[in-house]
Amino acid sequence: MDYLLGIDIGTSGTKGLLMDREGKISARAGREYSMDMPQPGWAEQNPEMWWEATIQVIREVKIRG
Repeated sequence: MDYLLGIDIGTSGTKGLLMDREGKISARAGREYSMDMPQPGWAEQNPEMWWEATIQVIREVKIRG
């Protein structure tokens, strides 16, 4: 059976889902992460955090699906 993997990388976390071609969701996963604010008006994130969260989400939906 064919599946589709959707990934949403946002500022507060990464979410993913696995669904079949008819749209039935087989698995979901998500990881939250923080935002550093070193001074007023600044917001920073380490892109490595996004990458690691994406890998974790993909692994989790793969196991659950």
